[in-house]
Formats: sequence, structure tokens, C-alpha cells
Amino acid sequence: MKKLKFDTDIYGTIRKNIKKYRKEKNMTSAELAELVDLSHDFIRQIQSEKGNYNFSVETLYRISVALDISLDKLIEKNSD
Repeated sequence: MKKLKFDTDIYGTIRKNIKKYRKEKNMTSAELAELVDLSHDFIRQIQSEKGNYNFSVETLYRISVALDISLDKLIEKNSD
């Protein structure tokens, strides 16, 4: 049976990817927050290495739509 390899820092990967794709769109955290109808502080917390791991699949989906990327781009390990 094939041994699966899991990303042991999936939240870190997601954080980096959100920040990367947001910057590629020349979008501020505040602009992203407005698009996804969340607070600016919450978006900053998601992107922070010190932030809590309190975001839902719905939040990730909304962010991916706002950034015009597929949801899988947010979980790609080597996308930076």
C-alpha cells in the first residue's frame, strides 16, 4: 500500500499562498477583506504566522473566488 505524505504545516502553506496571490493581484488585505465580507483584522490574522487556525472551508472558498484562483492553489505546497 502506498504511504501517504501529508503537509505537516498546511495552515502555513495556505497563509503563504493567500499572501502570494493577493500580492500578485496588487490587492491589499483590506481590499480582500471587503471582497469576502470579513474584517480586515481577520484577513491579517489568517496571513500571520502567529494567527489562529480558525478559518473554514467557506472562508477559503471565498478567498479563492476573490483572488480568481482555484481552491487547490491555496493548498499547493510549492507555489511560492
